[in-house]
Amino acid sequence: MKTITNIIQYTFLCSIVLLSLGSCSEENELIGDPFVVAFNQSDLNTANMAAQEEIMLDYSRVASQSGTFEITIDTQNTLEYGVDYVTVPEAVDNVIYGVITTGTDTNSIVFETLSSNFDDTTVIKLTVANIDYQGANIQGNSQLVISSEISSSGSVEPNLGGANEGNQVYVDLSSRNTTEVQRDSWDLGFYSGDAFRVTINGSIYMATKALSETNIDAISASDVASLQSQVAVGTFNADNSDYVDAPNGSILETAIDEISSNAIENPVYLVNLGYEVGTDEANVGSVAIVGEHRGWKKIRILRSGEDYVLQYADLDDTTHQEITISKNQTHNFSHFSFNTNTIVDVEPQREKWDLCFTVFTNVIPDNGSYGFSDFVYHNRKGGALAYQVNTSEYAYDDFSIANVNEASFSENQATIGSNWRSVFNGVFQDRFFILKDTNGNIYKIKFLALTNENGERGYPKFQYDLLIEQ
Repeated sequence: MKTITNIIQYTFLCSIVLLSLGSCSEENELIGDPFVVAFNQSDLNTANMAAQEEIMLDYSRVASQSGTFEITIDTQNTLEYGVDYVTVPEAVDNVIYGVITTGTDTNSIVFETLSSNFDDTTVIKLTVANIDYQGANIQGNSQLVISSEISSSGSVEPNLGGANEGNQVYVDLSSRNTTEVQRDSWDLGFYSGDAFRVTINGSIYMATKALSETNIDAISASDVASLQSQVAVGTFNADNSDYVDAPNGSILETAIDEISSNAIENPVYLVNLGYEVGTDEANVGSVAIVGEHRGWKKIRILRSGEDYVLQYADLDDTTHQEITISKNQTHNFSHFSFNTNTIVDVEPQREKWDLCFTVFTNVIPDNGSYGFSDFVYHNRKGGALAYQVNTSEYAYDDFSIANVNEASFSENQATIGSNWRSVFNGVFQDRFFILKDTNGNIYKIKFLALTNENGERGYPKFQYDLLIEQ
Protein backbone atom coordinates (compact mmCIF):
# COMPACT_ATOMS: atom_id res chain seq x y z
CA MET A 1 0.00 0.00 0.00
CA LYS A 2 1.45 3.39 -1.00
CA THR A 3 2.16 5.75 1.89
CA ILE A 4 2.19 9.55 1.65
CA THR A 5 5.98 9.34 1.73
CA ASN A 6 5.96 6.95 -1.25
CA ILE A 7 3.80 9.35 -3.22
CA ILE A 8 6.01 12.36 -2.45
CA GLN A 9 9.14 10.40 -3.35
CA TYR A 10 7.53 9.16 -6.55
CA THR A 11 6.46 12.66 -7.58
CA PHE A 12 9.95 13.97 -6.92
CA LEU A 13 11.52 11.10 -8.90
CA CYS A 14 9.19 11.66 -11.84
CA SER A 15 10.12 15.35 -11.89
CA ILE A 16 13.81 14.52 -12.12
CA VAL A 17 13.27 11.87 -14.81
CA LEU A 18 11.06 14.23 -16.81
CA LEU A 19 13.86 16.76 -16.85
CA SER A 20 16.36 14.19 -18.15
CA LEU A 21 14.24 11.86 -20.28
CA GLY A 22 11.02 13.76 -20.83
CA SER A 23 8.75 10.96 -19.55
CA CYS A 24 7.80 8.81 -16.55
CA SER A 25 5.79 5.69 -17.31
CA GLU A 26 2.49 5.20 -15.43
CA GLU A 27 3.01 1.46 -15.82
CA ASN A 28 6.01 1.44 -13.49
CA GLU A 29 4.15 0.58 -10.26
CA LEU A 30 5.86 1.56 -7.02
CA ILE A 31 7.04 -1.24 -4.81
CA GLY A 32 6.04 -0.67 -1.18
CA ASP A 33 4.53 -3.52 0.79
CA PRO A 34 4.91 -6.73 -1.26
CA PHE A 35 1.98 -8.16 -3.17
CA VAL A 36 1.09 -11.45 -1.51
CA VAL A 37 -1.16 -14.34 -2.52
CA ALA A 38 -1.92 -16.50 0.53
CA PHE A 39 -4.44 -19.06 1.74
CA ASN A 40 -6.91 -17.67 4.27
CA GLN A 41 -6.34 -20.76 6.44
CA SER A 42 -3.41 -23.04 7.09
CA ASP A 43 -5.19 -26.39 7.28
CA LEU A 44 -8.36 -28.18 6.26
CA ASN A 45 -9.86 -31.21 7.99
CA THR A 46 -10.99 -33.97 5.63
CA ALA A 47 -13.84 -34.96 7.97
CA ASN A 48 -15.61 -31.67 7.37
CA MET A 49 -14.86 -30.98 3.71
CA ALA A 50 -17.67 -30.66 1.21
CA ALA A 51 -17.59 -32.83 -1.90
CA GLN A 52 -16.65 -29.65 -3.75
CA GLU A 53 -14.73 -27.56 -1.23
CA GLU A 54 -13.94 -23.95 -2.13
CA ILE A 55 -10.50 -22.96 -0.85
CA MET A 56 -10.08 -19.21 -0.56
CA LEU A 57 -6.95 -17.20 -1.33
CA ASP A 58 -6.47 -13.60 -0.20
CA TYR A 59 -4.33 -10.91 -1.81
CA SER A 60 -2.51 -8.43 0.41
CA ARG A 61 -4.18 -5.60 -1.54
CA VAL A 62 -6.42 -5.03 -4.53
CA ALA A 63 -4.57 -6.03 -7.71
CA SER A 64 -3.75 -2.98 -9.83
CA GLN A 65 -2.54 -5.12 -12.72
CA SER A 66 -2.97 -8.64 -14.02
CA GLY A 67 -0.69 -11.51 -13.13
CA THR A 68 -0.50 -15.22 -12.41
CA PHE A 69 0.45 -17.54 -9.57
CA GLU A 70 1.36 -21.21 -9.25
CA ILE A 71 0.32 -23.65 -6.55
CA THR A 72 2.06 -27.01 -6.29
CA ILE A 73 0.33 -30.17 -5.06
CA ASP A 74 2.20 -32.65 -2.89
CA THR A 75 0.25 -35.82 -2.07
CA GLN A 76 1.93 -37.85 0.67
CA ASN A 77 0.00 -41.11 0.41
CA THR A 78 -1.53 -43.27 -2.33
CA LEU A 79 -4.19 -40.78 -3.47
CA GLU A 80 -3.99 -39.85 -7.14
CA TYR A 81 -4.95 -36.65 -8.89
CA GLY A 82 -7.70 -37.34 -11.41
CA VAL A 83 -8.70 -40.57 -9.64
CA ASP A 84 -9.34 -39.56 -6.03
CA TYR A 85 -9.60 -35.81 -6.44
CA VAL A 86 -9.37 -32.97 -8.95
CA THR A 87 -9.16 -29.20 -8.73
CA VAL A 88 -10.55 -26.20 -10.55
CA PRO A 89 -8.43 -24.78 -12.13
CA GLU A 90 -7.15 -28.16 -13.27
CA ALA A 91 -3.60 -29.03 -12.26
CA VAL A 92 -0.95 -29.77 -14.89
CA ASP A 93 1.87 -31.99 -13.61
CA ASN A 94 0.75 -31.25 -10.04
CA VAL A 95 0.76 -27.49 -10.54
CA ILE A 96 -2.34 -25.29 -10.44
CA TYR A 97 -2.03 -22.10 -12.50
CA GLY A 98 -4.13 -19.23 -11.19
CA VAL A 99 -4.92 -15.85 -12.77
CA ILE A 100 -4.72 -12.53 -10.92
CA THR A 101 -7.37 -10.19 -12.31
CA THR A 102 -7.06 -6.42 -12.04
CA GLY A 103 -9.40 -4.96 -9.41
CA THR A 104 -9.75 -8.15 -7.33
CA ASP A 105 -8.40 -8.96 -3.87
CA THR A 106 -9.37 -12.64 -3.55
CA ASN A 107 -9.26 -15.85 -5.55
CA SER A 108 -10.25 -19.44 -4.98
CA ILE A 109 -9.60 -23.06 -5.87
CA VAL A 110 -12.24 -25.77 -5.87
CA PHE A 111 -11.06 -29.09 -4.46
CA GLU A 112 -13.39 -31.89 -5.57
CA THR A 113 -13.30 -35.29 -3.85
CA LEU A 114 -13.89 -38.19 -6.25
CA SER A 115 -13.35 -41.27 -4.08
CA SER A 116 -13.78 -42.60 -0.55
CA ASN A 117 -10.06 -43.30 -0.17
CA PHE A 118 -9.46 -40.33 2.13
CA ASP A 119 -8.48 -41.63 5.59
CA ASP A 120 -6.25 -40.91 8.59
CA THR A 121 -3.13 -41.20 6.41
CA THR A 122 -4.27 -38.52 3.97
CA VAL A 123 -1.94 -35.53 3.69
CA ILE A 124 -2.16 -33.20 0.69
CA LYS A 125 -0.11 -30.02 0.71
CA LEU A 126 -1.00 -27.07 -1.51
CA THR A 127 1.84 -24.55 -1.66
CA VAL A 128 2.08 -21.12 -3.29
CA ALA A 129 5.27 -21.67 -5.28
CA ASN A 130 5.42 -18.65 -7.58
CA ILE A 131 3.68 -15.29 -8.06
CA ASP A 132 4.19 -13.49 -11.37
CA TYR A 133 3.29 -9.93 -10.35
CA GLN A 134 5.44 -6.84 -9.90
CA GLY A 135 6.68 -6.54 -6.32
CA ALA A 136 5.29 -9.93 -5.29
CA ASN A 137 6.61 -11.99 -2.43
CA ILE A 138 5.66 -15.38 -1.00
CA GLN A 139 4.81 -15.04 2.69
CA GLY A 140 1.98 -15.55 5.19
CA ASN A 141 -0.19 -18.66 4.79
CA SER A 142 1.68 -19.90 1.73
CA GLN A 143 0.76 -23.53 2.42
CA LEU A 144 -2.55 -25.29 3.08
CA VAL A 145 -2.46 -28.83 4.48
CA ILE A 146 -5.45 -31.09 3.85
CA SER A 147 -5.49 -33.91 6.41
CA SER A 148 -7.42 -35.48 9.26
CA GLU A 149 -5.40 -33.47 11.78
CA ILE A 150 -7.06 -30.81 13.93
CA SER A 151 -7.08 -27.19 12.82
CA SER A 152 -4.23 -25.30 14.48
CA SER A 153 -5.35 -21.73 13.84
CA GLY A 154 -7.66 -19.55 11.84
CA SER A 155 -10.32 -16.88 11.88
CA VAL A 156 -14.06 -17.51 11.86
CA GLU A 157 -16.96 -15.22 10.97
CA PRO A 158 -20.15 -16.85 12.31
CA ASN A 159 -23.19 -15.94 10.21
CA LEU A 160 -25.74 -14.78 12.77
CA GLY A 161 -27.94 -13.35 10.05
CA GLY A 162 -27.35 -9.63 10.48
CA ALA A 163 -29.06 -7.35 12.97
CA ASN A 164 -32.03 -9.73 13.41
CA GLU A 165 -29.55 -12.41 14.51
CA GLY A 166 -31.84 -15.14 13.22
CA ASN A 167 -29.24 -17.90 13.50
CA GLN A 168 -27.63 -19.84 16.26
CA VAL A 169 -24.16 -20.76 15.02
CA TYR A 170 -22.24 -23.72 16.43
CA VAL A 171 -18.47 -23.66 15.88
CA ASP A 172 -16.04 -26.58 16.01
CA LEU A 173 -12.51 -25.19 16.31
CA SER A 174 -10.69 -28.43 15.47
CA SER A 175 -12.32 -28.57 12.04
CA ARG A 176 -13.21 -24.89 11.63
CA ASN A 177 -16.71 -26.13 10.86
CA THR A 178 -19.80 -24.00 11.54
CA THR A 179 -23.44 -25.11 11.77
CA GLU A 180 -26.25 -22.56 11.41
CA VAL A 181 -29.71 -23.17 12.87
CA GLN A 182 -32.72 -20.84 12.70
CA ARG A 183 -33.12 -20.00 16.37
CA ASP A 184 -36.94 -20.23 16.43
CA SER A 185 -36.91 -23.69 14.81
CA TRP A 186 -36.97 -25.56 18.14
CA ASP A 187 -38.58 -25.26 21.56
CA LEU A 188 -37.54 -28.01 23.97
CA GLY A 189 -34.32 -29.97 24.41
CA PHE A 190 -34.53 -33.41 26.04
CA TYR A 191 -31.24 -34.20 27.75
CA SER A 192 -29.37 -37.32 26.63
CA GLY A 193 -27.18 -37.72 29.72
CA ASP A 194 -27.94 -39.60 32.93
CA ALA A 195 -30.36 -36.99 34.30
CA PHE A 196 -33.91 -36.67 32.98
CA ARG A 197 -33.94 -32.94 32.29
CA VAL A 198 -35.56 -30.71 29.67
CA THR A 199 -34.29 -27.31 28.55
CA ILE A 200 -36.23 -24.45 26.95
CA ASN A 201 -35.08 -22.28 24.05
CA GLY A 202 -33.60 -19.19 25.66
CA SER A 203 -32.61 -17.72 22.30
CA ILE A 204 -36.27 -16.79 21.66
CA TYR A 205 -36.97 -15.77 25.28
CA MET A 206 -39.05 -18.77 26.30
CA ALA A 207 -40.12 -19.12 29.95
CA THR A 208 -42.03 -21.73 31.92
CA LYS A 209 -43.66 -22.27 35.31
CA ALA A 210 -44.87 -25.39 37.08
CA LEU A 211 -48.58 -25.47 37.98
CA SER A 212 -50.22 -27.32 40.86
CA GLU A 213 -52.23 -29.51 38.47
CA THR A 214 -51.10 -32.89 37.07
CA ASN A 215 -53.99 -33.32 34.62
CA ILE A 216 -53.05 -31.41 31.48
CA ASP A 217 -56.60 -31.56 30.08
CA ALA A 218 -58.01 -29.83 33.16
CA ILE A 219 -56.04 -26.60 32.61
CA SER A 220 -57.61 -23.72 30.64
CA ALA A 221 -56.46 -20.24 29.65
CA SER A 222 -58.47 -18.66 32.47
CA ASP A 223 -56.59 -20.76 35.02
CA VAL A 224 -53.24 -19.24 34.05
CA ALA A 225 -54.23 -15.74 32.93
CA SER A 226 -52.89 -14.14 36.11
CA LEU A 227 -49.50 -15.83 35.62
CA GLN A 228 -48.79 -14.82 32.05
CA SER A 229 -47.37 -11.39 32.86
CA GLN A 230 -44.91 -13.04 35.26
CA VAL A 231 -43.80 -15.99 33.12
CA ALA A 232 -41.77 -13.91 30.71
CA VAL A 233 -38.25 -12.65 30.08
CA GLY A 234 -37.36 -9.03 30.85
CA THR A 235 -39.93 -8.20 33.54
CA PHE A 236 -37.19 -6.81 35.83
CA ASN A 237 -38.55 -8.94 38.64
CA ALA A 238 -35.81 -10.92 40.38
CA ASP A 239 -38.15 -13.85 40.99
CA ASN A 240 -38.70 -14.52 37.30
CA SER A 241 -35.23 -16.04 37.01
CA ASP A 242 -36.97 -19.20 38.29
CA TYR A 243 -38.84 -19.41 34.98
CA VAL A 244 -35.73 -19.71 32.77
CA ASP A 245 -32.79 -22.11 32.64
CA ALA A 246 -29.71 -21.14 34.62
CA PRO A 247 -27.32 -19.16 32.35
CA ASN A 248 -24.36 -21.17 33.65
CA GLY A 249 -25.61 -24.19 31.70
CA SER A 250 -25.92 -26.59 34.62
CA ILE A 251 -28.34 -29.32 33.55
CA LEU A 252 -29.43 -29.55 37.20
CA GLU A 253 -30.71 -25.96 37.15
CA THR A 254 -33.30 -26.03 34.38
CA ALA A 255 -36.62 -24.23 34.79
CA ILE A 256 -38.35 -27.59 34.34
CA ASP A 257 -37.61 -29.83 37.31
CA GLU A 258 -36.13 -33.33 37.05
CA ILE A 259 -38.63 -35.63 35.36
CA SER A 260 -39.64 -38.21 37.95
CA SER A 261 -40.20 -41.91 37.33
CA ASN A 262 -43.24 -41.47 39.57
CA ALA A 263 -45.80 -39.93 37.20
CA ILE A 264 -47.82 -38.20 39.93
CA GLU A 265 -44.76 -36.07 40.78
CA ASN A 266 -44.62 -34.49 37.31
CA PRO A 267 -46.81 -31.37 37.12
CA VAL A 268 -48.26 -29.50 34.17
CA TYR A 269 -46.17 -26.51 33.03
CA LEU A 270 -47.33 -23.22 31.54
CA VAL A 271 -44.97 -22.43 28.65
CA ASN A 272 -44.36 -19.00 27.15
CA LEU A 273 -43.16 -19.81 23.62
CA GLY A 274 -41.25 -16.55 23.28
CA TYR A 275 -40.89 -14.69 20.00
CA GLU A 276 -40.30 -15.33 16.34
CA VAL A 277 -37.11 -13.97 14.84
CA GLY A 278 -37.50 -10.25 14.19
CA THR A 279 -37.84 -8.94 10.66
CA ASP A 280 -37.66 -5.18 11.27
CA GLU A 281 -34.70 -3.26 9.91
CA ALA A 282 -32.47 -2.11 12.76
CA ASN A 283 -30.66 1.18 13.03
CA VAL A 284 -26.94 0.87 12.34
CA GLY A 285 -25.24 -0.47 15.45
CA SER A 286 -28.50 -1.79 16.92
CA VAL A 287 -30.38 -5.09 16.72
CA ALA A 288 -33.98 -6.07 15.95
CA ILE A 289 -34.21 -9.43 17.68
CA VAL A 290 -37.88 -9.80 18.55
CA GLY A 291 -40.71 -10.54 16.11
CA GLU A 292 -44.28 -11.67 16.78
CA HIS A 293 -45.11 -13.44 20.03
CA ARG A 294 -45.44 -17.19 19.43
CA GLY A 295 -48.15 -17.84 22.01
CA TRP A 296 -48.53 -20.28 24.87
CA LYS A 297 -48.65 -24.03 25.49
CA LYS A 298 -49.36 -26.30 28.41
CA ILE A 299 -47.12 -29.34 28.70
CA ARG A 300 -46.49 -32.30 30.96
CA ILE A 301 -43.46 -34.56 30.71
CA LEU A 302 -43.32 -38.15 31.96
CA ARG A 303 -40.86 -41.03 31.79
CA SER A 304 -41.28 -44.36 30.04
CA GLY A 305 -38.25 -46.48 30.86
CA GLU A 306 -35.29 -44.54 29.43
CA ASP A 307 -37.51 -42.39 27.19
CA TYR A 308 -39.40 -39.15 27.73
CA VAL A 309 -43.13 -38.78 27.05
CA LEU A 310 -44.21 -35.24 26.15
CA GLN A 311 -47.86 -34.27 26.50
CA TYR A 312 -48.74 -30.89 25.00
CA ALA A 313 -51.74 -28.77 23.99
CA ASP A 314 -52.97 -25.22 23.50
CA LEU A 315 -54.26 -23.62 26.69
CA ASP A 316 -57.99 -24.12 26.06
CA ASP A 317 -57.73 -27.60 24.54
CA THR A 318 -59.49 -30.32 26.53
CA THR A 319 -57.43 -33.07 24.93
CA HIS A 320 -53.70 -33.25 24.35
CA GLN A 321 -51.17 -34.68 21.92
CA GLU A 322 -48.40 -37.02 23.02
CA ILE A 323 -45.01 -38.03 21.66
CA THR A 324 -42.30 -40.38 22.96
CA ILE A 325 -38.79 -38.95 22.74
CA SER A 326 -35.69 -41.10 23.10
CA LYS A 327 -32.32 -39.97 24.36
CA ASN A 328 -29.85 -39.36 21.54
CA GLN A 329 -26.57 -40.97 22.57
CA THR A 330 -24.42 -38.96 20.13
CA HIS A 331 -25.85 -35.54 21.01
CA ASN A 332 -26.41 -33.50 24.16
CA PHE A 333 -30.15 -33.25 23.46
CA SER A 334 -33.04 -34.47 21.35
CA HIS A 335 -34.80 -31.27 20.25
CA PHE A 336 -38.54 -30.89 19.72
CA SER A 337 -40.40 -28.18 17.78
CA PHE A 338 -44.01 -27.09 18.30
CA ASN A 339 -43.88 -25.66 14.77
CA THR A 340 -43.69 -29.15 13.29
CA ASN A 341 -44.62 -31.32 16.29
CA THR A 342 -41.53 -33.40 15.54
CA ILE A 343 -37.94 -34.00 16.61
CA VAL A 344 -35.65 -31.57 14.76
CA ASP A 345 -31.89 -31.31 14.20
CA VAL A 346 -30.24 -28.47 16.10
CA GLU A 347 -26.83 -29.03 17.67
CA PRO A 348 -24.02 -30.97 15.99
CA GLN A 349 -22.87 -34.17 17.67
CA ARG A 350 -21.71 -33.73 21.27
CA GLU A 351 -17.98 -33.83 20.47
CA LYS A 352 -18.21 -31.80 17.26
CA TRP A 353 -18.81 -28.29 18.55
CA ASP A 354 -17.15 -25.97 21.03
CA LEU A 355 -18.86 -22.56 20.89
CA CYS A 356 -22.36 -21.30 20.12
CA PHE A 357 -23.01 -17.73 18.96
CA THR A 358 -26.60 -16.80 19.74
CA VAL A 359 -29.22 -14.58 21.29
CA PHE A 360 -29.38 -15.66 24.93
CA THR A 361 -31.50 -15.38 28.05
CA ASN A 362 -29.22 -14.18 30.84
CA VAL A 363 -29.98 -13.29 34.45
CA ILE A 364 -29.08 -9.89 35.90
CA PRO A 365 -28.60 -10.03 39.69
CA ASP A 366 -31.64 -8.56 41.50
CA ASN A 367 -33.37 -7.87 38.17
CA GLY A 368 -34.25 -11.31 36.87
CA SER A 369 -34.00 -12.63 33.34
CA TYR A 370 -33.00 -10.42 30.42
CA GLY A 371 -32.26 -10.98 26.74
CA PHE A 372 -28.73 -10.57 25.38
CA SER A 373 -27.64 -10.53 21.74
CA ASP A 374 -24.14 -11.38 20.45
CA PHE A 375 -23.72 -13.96 23.21
CA VAL A 376 -21.21 -16.81 23.15
CA TYR A 377 -21.44 -19.94 25.26
CA HIS A 378 -19.22 -23.00 25.28
CA ASN A 379 -20.22 -26.67 25.13
CA ARG A 380 -20.38 -27.36 28.86
CA LYS A 381 -22.44 -30.52 28.50
CA GLY A 382 -19.87 -31.91 26.07
CA GLY A 383 -17.06 -31.21 28.54
CA ALA A 384 -15.67 -27.90 27.24
CA LEU A 385 -14.17 -25.39 29.71
CA ALA A 386 -13.04 -21.76 29.42
CA TYR A 387 -11.52 -18.80 31.23
CA GLN A 388 -10.61 -15.18 30.55
CA VAL A 389 -7.09 -13.73 30.37
CA ASN A 390 -6.40 -10.00 30.65
CA THR A 391 -3.77 -8.47 28.37
CA SER A 392 -2.29 -6.68 31.39
CA GLU A 393 -1.08 -10.14 32.42
CA TYR A 394 -0.23 -11.69 29.03
CA ALA A 395 -0.21 -10.44 25.45
CA TYR A 396 -2.24 -12.66 23.13
CA ASP A 397 0.68 -13.36 20.79
CA ASP A 398 2.98 -14.27 23.70
CA PHE A 399 0.56 -16.60 25.47
CA SER A 400 1.67 -20.25 25.16
CA ILE A 401 0.70 -23.65 26.52
CA ALA A 402 3.12 -23.06 29.40
CA ASN A 403 0.97 -20.14 30.58
CA VAL A 404 -2.26 -22.13 30.82
CA ASN A 405 -3.68 -22.19 34.35
CA GLU A 406 -5.72 -25.38 34.71
CA ALA A 407 -7.26 -24.12 37.95
CA SER A 408 -8.80 -21.16 36.11
CA PHE A 409 -10.92 -23.26 33.76
CA SER A 410 -14.64 -22.88 34.43
CA GLU A 411 -17.60 -25.07 33.54
CA ASN A 412 -19.85 -21.99 33.43
CA GLN A 413 -20.98 -21.90 29.80
CA ALA A 414 -21.35 -18.10 30.00
CA THR A 415 -17.65 -17.54 30.77
CA ILE A 416 -17.20 -15.83 27.40
CA GLY A 417 -20.85 -14.77 27.26
CA SER A 418 -21.11 -11.05 26.56
CA ASN A 419 -17.72 -10.39 28.19
CA TRP A 420 -16.00 -10.08 24.81
CA ARG A 421 -17.86 -6.98 23.59
CA SER A 422 -19.55 -3.70 24.44
CA VAL A 423 -22.62 -2.65 22.46
CA PHE A 424 -21.27 0.90 22.60
CA ASN A 425 -17.57 0.40 21.96
CA GLY A 426 -17.32 -2.92 20.12
CA VAL A 427 -14.77 -5.62 20.93
CA PHE A 428 -12.84 -5.34 24.18
CA GLN A 429 -9.13 -5.15 23.37
CA ASP A 430 -7.94 -5.85 26.91
CA ARG A 431 -8.81 -9.54 27.10
CA PHE A 432 -8.86 -12.87 25.35
CA PHE A 433 -10.09 -16.33 26.27
CA ILE A 434 -8.70 -19.83 26.74
CA LEU A 435 -10.88 -22.79 25.75
CA LYS A 436 -10.37 -26.49 26.39
CA ASP A 437 -12.50 -28.35 23.86
CA THR A 438 -14.42 -31.60 24.22
CA ASN A 439 -11.32 -33.59 23.23
CA GLY A 440 -8.92 -31.79 25.57
CA ASN A 441 -7.32 -29.52 22.95
CA ILE A 442 -6.54 -26.04 24.30
CA TYR A 443 -7.01 -22.88 22.24
CA LYS A 444 -6.57 -19.18 22.80
CA ILE A 445 -9.34 -17.03 21.32
CA LYS A 446 -9.28 -13.33 20.45
CA PHE A 447 -12.35 -11.51 19.20
CA LEU A 448 -11.80 -9.19 16.25
CA ALA A 449 -15.17 -7.68 15.33
CA LEU A 450 -18.73 -7.20 16.57
CA THR A 451 -20.03 -5.63 13.35
CA ASN A 452 -19.30 -5.65 9.64
CA GLU A 453 -17.54 -2.82 7.85
CA ASN A 454 -20.82 -0.89 7.72
CA GLY A 455 -21.29 -1.03 11.48
CA GLU A 456 -24.13 -3.59 11.26
CA ARG A 457 -24.52 -6.01 14.17
CA GLY A 458 -24.69 -9.76 13.76
CA TYR A 459 -21.32 -10.14 12.05
CA PRO A 460 -18.82 -11.23 14.72
CA LYS A 461 -15.32 -12.39 13.92
CA PHE A 462 -12.70 -14.10 16.03
CA GLN A 463 -9.23 -15.58 15.76
CA TYR A 464 -8.05 -18.75 17.47
CA ASP A 465 -4.77 -20.62 17.87
CA LEU A 466 -4.12 -24.13 19.12
CA LEU A 467 -1.71 -24.22 22.05
CA ILE A 468 0.75 -27.09 21.79
CA GLU A 469 3.94 -28.21 23.50
CA GLN A 470 6.99 -26.77 21.76
